[in-house]
Amino acid sequence: MRAILLFLLATVTAWSEVPSGMAIRNARVVTVSGAVLPKATVLIRDGLIENVGPDLPVPADAWLIEGEGLTVYPGLVDALSTLGQDARPSGPPAAAAAPAAPARGPEDRPRTFSWERIADKVRAADPRVETARGLGFTSTMTFPVSGIFAGQGAVMNLGDARPSRLIVQSPAGQYLSFALGGGGGGGRGFPSSLMGVIAYVRQCYLDLDYYKQAKAAYDRDPKGRTRPEYDRALEGLAESPRLLFPAVGLSEIDRILRFAKELKQPAVLYGLHEGFRAADLLKTAGYPVIVSTKWPTRQADADPDLVETTRALETRAKAPSTPGVLAAQGIKFAFSSDGQSAADMLRGVRKAMQMGLSEADALRALTLSPAEIFGVADRMGSIEKGKIANLVVTRGDLLSERPRIEYIIVDGVKYLPPVPPATPAAKEMTR
Repeated sequence: MRAILLFLLATVTAWSEVPSGMAIRNARVVTVSGAVLPKATVLIRDGLIENVGPDLPVPADAWLIEGEGLTVYPGLVDALSTLGQDARPSGPPAAAAAPAAPARGPEDRPRTFSWERIADKVRAADPRVETARGLGFTSTMTFPVSGIFAGQGAVMNLGDARPSRLIVQSPAGQYLSFALGGGGGGGRGFPSSLMGVIAYVRQCYLDLDYYKQAKAAYDRDPKGRTRPEYDRALEGLAESPRLLFPAVGLSEIDRILRFAKELKQPAVLYGLHEGFRAADLLKTAGYPVIVSTKWPTRQADADPDLVETTRALETRAKAPSTPGVLAAQGIKFAFSSDGQSAADMLRGVRKAMQMGLSEADALRALTLSPAEIFGVADRMGSIEKGKIANLVVTRGDLLSERPRIEYIIVDGVKYLPPVPPATPAAKEMTR
């Protein structure tokens, strides 16, 4: 009995010692949204930034981190990722036990999953989450990527394992892919060409306009009217706050800019490896873009005797200059890992910096700009009072070749970067 009482007393004491707040005192603070504060204190409480500024008193109940020699940044954001989800096989849904009949037209909704929400499927157990967080990523815009209309993405924090705490905003947008994969039945159905895919997307939005009108008319006066049939594909499109369109090359960028204007939907372009050739088009159109850091390279198994075109060589050489060109034109852009690891993504960002992108513009594209693009800049992306406490604390520059990360803070919870595995040489030295 006495042992149980001692255990309960120790538990109560432990609970009482858990800090209700946190303070990082006298650190260099890179706010991103404003000036760099050379010596300031960041106060955190209940997962939010309670205050930031010089000479702030530290509350008595706060867990104190002495910030001398440290720099505090907003947490990094991957603006287009599959982090936190299981990959869905390409093609028809796995639930279809028997081969699907070929799609005959848009009424069969080929390769369409517009109603699905990735927020219902994400999981913090994805091992990539801890790896990305250890490199300074505190959030990601995660999207399903299989299908013409792949489904609704979500803004996700890379912290708490509970799904209810992972999601910051859902839906974040509808992911579109124009890759040809057939409309069912082994690729024999509609659409079977790029023109067909574009025609299908156009038809879906024409159908959506009619669907909304029919529902509104029925809701105003249902008596004596046949109710409109429920269409979950169109319901999914109606819920989408923005559309994400693929646009890698110059011709694709030009095509998608025209198509997005025709659809009259908020749009974001992703890919943009030839953005350096399309800066004037992009500036005139005014759409934000997400640049893939998976820069084009010569395929490892390419025919060594194959003579590449001058254009292909120029694209490979100049693609990493795209972010610098966009920044110079004042075009809002963010970065995407595009299926790479977080480490490879950062290497891609540093390559863009070598090609003319300033450190300040690179940091903005990894923090505040993705928050602005997806409509969550009022709660994340910079170090400001009232925003979510997503922070990275470093010794030295975060975007350097080998950043020294001390702490990662997600939703006000402190994490340590994972300890890298010891090399054989290091193991030998410890013997």
